[in-house]
Amino acid sequence: MADDSKNRRQGTIGSYAAIGDSFTEGVGDPGPGGTLVGWADRFAVLLADQLPVPDAMVGPLDDPHGYFRYANLAVRGRLLDQIVAEQVPRAKQLAPDLVSFCAGGNDILRPGSDPDDVAERFERAVADLAGSVGTVMVTTGFDTRGIPVLKHLRGKIATYTAHVRSIADRYDCPVLDLWSLRSVQDRRAWDNDRLHLSPEGHTRVALRAAQVLGLDVPADPDQVWPPQAQRGPLEVRRDDIHWAREYLVPWIGRRLRGESSGDHVEAKRPDLLPL
Repeated sequence: MADDSKNRRQGTIGSYAAIGDSFTEGVGDPGPGGTLVGWADRFAVLLADQLPVPDAMVGPLDDPHGYFRYANLAVRGRLLDQIVAEQVPRAKQLAPDLVSFCAGGNDILRPGSDPDDVAERFERAVADLAGSVGTVMVTTGFDTRGIPVLKHLRGKIATYTAHVRSIADRYDCPVLDLWSLRSVQDRRAWDNDRLHLSPEGHTRVALRAAQVLGLDVPADPDQVWPPQAQRGPLEVRRDDIHWAREYLVPWIGRRLRGESSGDHVEAKRPDLLPL
């Protein structure tokens, strides 16, 4: 596991804003009442738990000052330029102590996309953010060698990941390195759509994000999964057919119609609010 903590305990993090796409919005991790949870929400709880009790309890309950505050601006389906246009200005306006910035994945999925070009645009956004917020934590791509629908893009994702790490070095950003997170190579870390993390996968990422900032975590994000029964070829084929019918065909249909899963979706937490 790569160590990107770099002694990040430089000061108390009292506010956090997450920007990105479906991964950061929390798709695949359903909560009560049809809401989404996701790694960023789980990470925010870990950050809030690190606040000393006196700091966390200053002022009346209707006063946000003194409480850990969190915003999640991410919206599923967003491309990098949409995130830069819609979410980065809002994050700069909120000016939190920490921003997590995960973007470019949907661009890389598009046929003919150039990871070098995507990285150049990503770097411009990081430079813009870095001057307005406390710390920008950037996120790499996953190693997709074991993900059927994405494994053929592994080379492009690896190239983009290398760029993200280089950008992080230039702007002194902590790196949430998902490529090195071995536990998400397990099928159980992924939702039935094979594109988004499961609740347990989101939990593993949240724990890793906390580790990157040098925080103590309640569990090891790379903890080995328990053994499971081996599936036979017929069961695997049946699952593949079900996945293609339920997820792949609708996804292709949206592409052909020029639609996005994020059409008419708004950020679930657009303001810095106490947890």
